[in-house]
Amino acid sequence: MNEDLARNRLGHGPQNLAVLRRVALNVTQKDATNGSQQGKLKRAGWDEAYLASLIDLF
Repeated sequence: MNEDLARNRLGHGPQNLAVLRRVALNVTQKDATNGSQQGKLKRAGWDEAYLASLIDLF
């Protein structure tokens, strides 16, 4: 997820983004469709219907 390029290094920003990343990875693990986590994250970025189905799992 390109953590090395992140510009938020002050305060609670890194911890907050780490929590959001873990939530995103956990939701993609919970999804029963075939495919890699990286593919599921890309698909969620491209397809709003798939993103909505992932949010419903949360």
